[in-house]
Amino acid sequence: MAWRDGKASGKRLLLFMASIVLGIAAVVSIQSFSENLKENIALQSKALMGADYLIDSNQPANERVQQLMDSLGGADAMEVKFASMAAFSKNNATKLVQVRGVKGNFPFYGELETQPSEAASQYQNSEGALVDATVMLQFNLKPGDSVKLGTTTFPIIGSLITAPGSTGISTSVAPPVVVPFRFMEPSGLLEKGSRLTYNYYFEAPEADLEALDETVDPQLDNQNADLDTHTATSQRLGRRYDNVGRFLNLVAFIALLLGCVGIASSVHIYIKEKLKAVAVLKCLGATRKQTFFIFLIQIAGMGLIGGLIGTLVGLVLQQPFPFILQEFLPFEVQISTSYQAVFIGLLLGITMSVLFALIPLINTWFVSPLQVLRVQENSNKKGNVPKLVVVAAIITFVFLFALWLLSNYKYAIGFVLVIWCTFAILSGVALGFMRLVKRFFPKSWSFTSRQSLLNLFRPNNQTVVLILAIGIGTFLISTLYFTKDFLLAKATLESNAKSPNIIMFDVQTDQKQALANTIVPKGLDVLDNIPIVTMRLQKIKDRSVNEIRLDTTTSINKWILSHEFRVTYRDSLIGSEQLVEGDFNRPIAPNRPVPISLSDNVARDAQVKLGDTLLFNVQGMLMETTVGSIRAVDWGRMQLNFSVVFPTGVLEKAPQFHVLTTNAPDKATSAELQKEVVSKFPNVSILDLRQILTIIEGILDKISWVISFMAFFSILTGIIVLIGSVRNSKYQRIRESVLLRTLGAKSKQILRITALEYLYLGVLGSGIGILLSLVSSQLLANFVFETPFVPSWIPFGIVLPGITLLVLFIGLSNSSSVLNSPPLQVLRKEGK
Repeated sequence: MAWRDGKASGKRLLLFMASIVLGIAAVVSIQSFSENLKENIALQSKALMGADYLIDSNQPANERVQQLMDSLGGADAMEVKFASMAAFSKNNATKLVQVRGVKGNFPFYGELETQPSEAASQYQNSEGALVDATVMLQFNLKPGDSVKLGTTTFPIIGSLITAPGSTGISTSVAPPVVVPFRFMEPSGLLEKGSRLTYNYYFEAPEADLEALDETVDPQLDNQNADLDTHTATSQRLGRRYDNVGRFLNLVAFIALLLGCVGIASSVHIYIKEKLKAVAVLKCLGATRKQTFFIFLIQIAGMGLIGGLIGTLVGLVLQQPFPFILQEFLPFEVQISTSYQAVFIGLLLGITMSVLFALIPLINTWFVSPLQVLRVQENSNKKGNVPKLVVVAAIITFVFLFALWLLSNYKYAIGFVLVIWCTFAILSGVALGFMRLVKRFFPKSWSFTSRQSLLNLFRPNNQTVVLILAIGIGTFLISTLYFTKDFLLAKATLESNAKSPNIIMFDVQTDQKQALANTIVPKGLDVLDNIPIVTMRLQKIKDRSVNEIRLDTTTSINKWILSHEFRVTYRDSLIGSEQLVEGDFNRPIAPNRPVPISLSDNVARDAQVKLGDTLLFNVQGMLMETTVGSIRAVDWGRMQLNFSVVFPTGVLEKAPQFHVLTTNAPDKATSAELQKEVVSKFPNVSILDLRQILTIIEGILDKISWVISFMAFFSILTGIIVLIGSVRNSKYQRIRESVLLRTLGAKSKQILRITALEYLYLGVLGSGIGILLSLVSSQLLANFVFETPFVPSWIPFGIVLPGITLLVLFIGLSNSSSVLNSPPLQVLRKEGK
């Protein structure tokens, strides 16, 4: 019976199925790509690092570290990495790059991919450089040209396409340049105070990496060094991409929920028309169970087929993902079929379809055989309790799915609450609008305008579900634009001459005056001259850092124990800081600990409060300090911020380097200044904040494109729900159209009535979606990003009219057959 009835209602069931196909396709594509990403990271973990494990430090290996490395068989290769300015003599250009001075046959796994390919094996003997391929294109460089690093000029042997240890985003700011290690010392770039990283690579395929991590790493921590295995590095990288995948999965899951809401609404109309047939079946002896399962089998079959189609679409859809995200991925992703994603797609198709269809399906259980003779408009109240049980099951399933995605019950509860609130607000506004129209009906309006309003609350209306579909899609897209705008505004440089946009760091003490004398003659001011001293924590309160490291029960954040702090000293707060508690200018008492100021995140992670003591190792000398104040620091501001700030009069004689800043009014002035500084001070690195801002904008554009793509699934789902809603209420519309024509209405009038109805729905749905996104963006700006929020005009000027016109077009195109239906179709009850 389910098969026979399904064949007769084939077109309608296909629309039910289409409501969930896109949502499942979105979930499966993201889930499958995430699984492929994990597998590729695991398979290529050695190639990503280039070795089995490495030992890294901010200084050359001391005697103890060297002993530990010798006990492991000795390092098979090593490199020193640091940021520096590169000068290209071909066009007198300069660029901040990441210099990688390599010694030995590195990498052991993977490869240095170069053009020409033989350059990877020749650069060591040829005493040349491999320059990032993007930089080569940017400055029109070719093999045979030269690059100057510090005081040494290297011939360019080839362009560097990929290299182990270089990630996509970091290389956007400082692209890599690989040179032989033996030229680093003569270049003058390994100055004291420069931010260097020494990596010692080991090839040991048979090594027990977990045992090394447990036994050797704690000993290295005591020497300000660290051991990293290829497995641990790949796990960190996997978690980073996994978080993005989870977020996109939630966006896709919202599209699926939207489709399920469309299913529930469509099945409600479908079952309502079948109630008399159910009553007839019961008169013929069919049981409640039989009549219920006839339609349950139909819906489950629809869900299975929809899940299958959605899964296949999702697997196809993931194919272009590696090309879209290639700039964010440090390796090439090989796409394969994820059986877990296939299982999830099929499970979601059946489960979500059945769960959301159960509420209207329950009505068949309580149909009386006498309903063949009676006209019952009101639903049976006996079904209220089962419906509440079904609602609870839906909420539980959504929570469990969110929990599986997020692996955090608090986030899962938050997701369910946010979705419930958003759906409730949109539904409440739709119902409230209909009640307002009823209560304050504009009787003085023209006939077509009045009739279009009446259509919003006619029997079998789809006002609520359409506003939900339109509103959710608009909400996602608008929130994206608003969030992107205030993130860019947060990073945007102020346009006044007192805001630095050129930062020069690694300036040695004996260079700062000469560098200032280079800046001032160009008509530029030295805005900041910031001293920086490096130090590490020796004790927190009364416990040594080494003791805390060995304490497996401690909740002090591990990074605090091994971090090399770069601190400054001054007597006032800056614009990005706000005093939370304490006294920033607390006086220094003789023979007493030095009062310092900590950022709130350091105080939290180190678990210290006002008055607690910290013992710092300042490059060999111990200094006892006390927490005198705690600051809230806006790390998103485009300026230099510090975790630890000392008072003046303490660190002036300590070994230090300086950071100088200025404001270059245009690109030409900036380029001229950079060229002169690089030629006079090869060790000084320069950051042009305008270039950094361009990179940030590019990254945000790519991220917003991906999220917009996912939000578009919600819009497409809404369109399908709209098409389904129009077709499911088609007979009702035909009947209304014929009655109106019988009363003398013309086709143009009926067309105008339909157009106005969908215009109201489009404006109302997209308008509410934008207003909700305004609220959510304001909350994000205030509580998450702590930045002022100025709304973008794009959602109001493009999204709202665009979606409204789309709704209007879909509604009119689907209603064309209604306008052309003859009166006899209603009289014969042959509505299709």
